[in-house]
Amino acid sequence: MSFQITVLKVLAGHPGGRASLAELTRAVAILMSSGRDWTDRTKRLAARAPGLEIFSQSFVLRDDAGWQITDAGRVFLASVETPIQVTADNEQPTEAAVAMPVSPQALTPVRLVVVNRRGRRRRARDRMRPSAVA
Repeated sequence: MSFQITVLKVLAGHPGGRASLAELTRAVAILMSSGRDWTDRTKRLAARAPGLEIFSQSFVLRDDAGWQITDAGRVFLASVETPIQVTADNEQPTEAAVAMPVSPQALTPVRLVVVNRRGRRRRARDRMRPSAVA
């Protein structure tokens, strides 16, 4: 399903939402091999759209000239890209929180903990062999 999300994203980024099969194949290959960031992002989006079927749901049309995203496909893509607002059980999300635009940086993970792989440095006295200290 993350492949189908990638197809929607590529088509949405092309002029008129249309791309030839060769253009689409090239763009999808680049994105799918670009690393874990893209793969993880499309997996998160696909998880919000179980049962996605871009052709039977008429999100993408195919013809001899290539593939084209439909208005329904654009609306669907926007809906899965809209962040989910987490609120307390008794609170309702405000309109400002729902309508807030999302920047690409907001979707990248933030490193919260620094892992010290070097460990503690030992003092010179502690590094000496016990027989040399006495």
